[in-house]
Amino acid sequence: MDNSNGVRRGMVAMGNLLFNVTTAALMVLMFKGGLALVGQETVGQRRIPWAAAGLTAVALAGVLAQLCWSGAMDAFDSDPSKSGWWRVVTSVFLQNGGVFGAVWNIATLAVMAALAEWFWGGPLMVALFAAGILLPQRIDALFGETGVSADPRNFAGSSGATYFLAATLTAGLLLRGGDGKKPSTERLLALGVPVLGLVLWFAQSNGHGLVAFYGFALGGLVRAAGRHMLHPDRDLRQPPRTTMASLAGIVSKRPRQAG
Repeated sequence: MDNSNGVRRGMVAMGNLLFNVTTAALMVLMFKGGLALVGQETVGQRRIPWAAAGLTAVALAGVLAQLCWSGAMDAFDSDPSKSGWWRVVTSVFLQNGGVFGAVWNIATLAVMAALAEWFWGGPLMVALFAAGILLPQRIDALFGETGVSADPRNFAGSSGATYFLAATLTAGLLLRGGDGKKPSTERLLALGVPVLGLVLWFAQSNGHGLVAFYGFALGGLVRAAGRHMLHPDRDLRQPPRTTMASLAGIVSKRPRQAG
């Protein structure tokens, strides 16, 4: 009996590890796609992504509220047994995955929101992030996925909206055309996101994969509709006074010590 329990616990641990690894692999794929889209070599020339910094600050404030107030989770999570119209939004800025989960969620939010701001622009990036909060449950309802998870780990966290937003960038990469140095590689990279997302959903019931697929679909629609209104190269044509490179230079400076 003890041996069977140990085997069962081992299988659960392996399943959780596989879930985390594949979820992280999907994010890495989207990060590479977003970086290819904006151009890794152009990052230093781009303006400070203030809207992304604002979203990250709100997420950090949520963690600070959890640390300072024991009732924060009860007041702001998305537990379906509790009332409150605000919960669907506020729960995104709380974290429920331990220290490592919180660090991962906030770091990926900061990075992917910055890449998205440089491509989509600040207002549209925020709108797409909001869509990642509000749309998935509406789409699930349309396809009959009306079941509500009873797992408290799903009652908070920014990862869903972040994966949704990140996937919009790979749709932009796919629709960019053949102007890249290795367009076929970029297309494969972009197409790998919705494919891997659906594989994770059907194989693991991994919601990160499903919301990534939704984000990819919406990103494709927005890119196709706004092709002539989006100007992701504006920082390169009209360099801002303060760039990421200049900010990094300021931060790296050290005050001289008195002799």
